[in-house]
Amino acid sequence: MRSSTSNFKRRLRLPRLFFRKPPEIESIHGGPPLEYVRPIPDVPWRGITVAVVLIVIAATSAWELYCRSIGYGPTLNDNEDLWTSSRRRVKPESIVIVGDSRGWFDLDLDELQKGLGKRPVQLAMGGGCAYPVLADLANDKNFHGTVICSVVPRLFVAPPGSPPMDRAEKAVRRSHTQTLAQRASQYLAMPLEEHIAILKQKELTLDDLLNRLPIPNRPYALVSPRLPPYFGTLDRERRARMIEECARPGKLQSTIQQIWLPLFTPPPPPSYIPKEEFGKQMGQAIEQRFHDVAAAVQKLRARGGKVVFVRFPNSGGLKALEDRETPRAAIWDRIIKDTAAPGIYYEDFPDLAGFNCPEWSHLSAGDSVEFSKRLVPHLRAALQM
Repeated sequence: MRSSTSNFKRRLRLPRLFFRKPPEIESIHGGPPLEYVRPIPDVPWRGITVAVVLIVIAATSAWELYCRSIGYGPTLNDNEDLWTSSRRRVKPESIVIVGDSRGWFDLDLDELQKGLGKRPVQLAMGGGCAYPVLADLANDKNFHGTVICSVVPRLFVAPPGSPPMDRAEKAVRRSHTQTLAQRASQYLAMPLEEHIAILKQKELTLDDLLNRLPIPNRPYALVSPRLPPYFGTLDRERRARMIEECARPGKLQSTIQQIWLPLFTPPPPPSYIPKEEFGKQMGQAIEQRFHDVAAAVQKLRARGGKVVFVRFPNSGGLKALEDRETPRAAIWDRIIKDTAAPGIYYEDFPDLAGFNCPEWSHLSAGDSVEFSKRLVPHLRAALQM
């Protein structure tokens, strides 16, 4: 009984520990745990705040000026949320561009709108595989429009789990799962990205700058090929345009030319799989891709949709490499045969074959307009418009 009474008294006294005035020894900084007042140093906080703000502004401005001095400019980041905003604009009868960066850089939406009567929706992406987006449109029961599909053979048959497939699959997945917060964040970011160069993702973040360190290949540890630096701008319709510095002969142009070669060179087979077995697995994956693409095209065609495949220009050493590693008969001809869809191969038409890609893979901003203008009659013929 005495014990329960003492416990009850202690519970009654407990709140007083938090509200009583502590003695002086408990009020000094670093005192016992019962201290409840944290003394604030008597320093000029207003001046410190102003100094910190000025330092941040100066440092940010210096970084912005430096990035502009080495060639960067304001542009939107091509992320999954920007792609999703374009995917949301697809209507049942839209004209949609899918595929890789050549369909992204080489097609001018204004010229296509003039020639085809509708403004296309740009869903092509840099370093992306066309199939996940094509399959997504085929599975969209409301869509029965027209698809202009760019074909870069090595990207088109990229196996599951590879970077081109991952990039496209992430974009498609985001279009189905985007949250209101992600959508709002994209809309808030766009006005800033259009005016501030240092907001360029995948190039000017700390991780990306560290990835540029020249680390050599080591046994059992191969360093991924470097991606090309900033050489194009992007607007809210995801229309990509090559910057003038890249279109002119110079360091940037030659640097990108040499970056394409290792990127388009197939990596060596893994050492833990026999070469014959690896070749067999890759062959099976490519055959499956042909089958899946044909099924997607057939599904679109059954709803009244149309698909046309386009091979865009390439030049120089990259063209020689692509022709050698992915010959026309192995990929392009097979796509056209299996899908029974029309195809436009730029070398087959004199008015399309004379274009030169400054950095070997894409047309300059000016040439993309002229190329699109010349491409329109071939598109109309292929689509029977």
